[in-house]
Amino acid sequence: MTATHVSRAEIVATLRSRGKLARADWFERELPEIVEVGRNRSLLATLGIDPGGLSRVDRVPQHA
Repeated sequence: MTATHVSRAEIVATLRSRGKLARADWFERELPEIVEVGRNRSLLATLGIDPGGLSRVDRVPQHA
């Protein structure tokens, strides 16, 4: 089974749209550009983010 990944930018935008600016700033600083849902499920739940409502990222970008 492959891991599900979502964009940190989409999570941050969702938090900012809810007025959760400090949480959005923290998330942006602390987590990678691509977030693995399984590994961060509890954090997403704490923030009230439903990973099912986010766009999936098909593959993790490769850095040169």
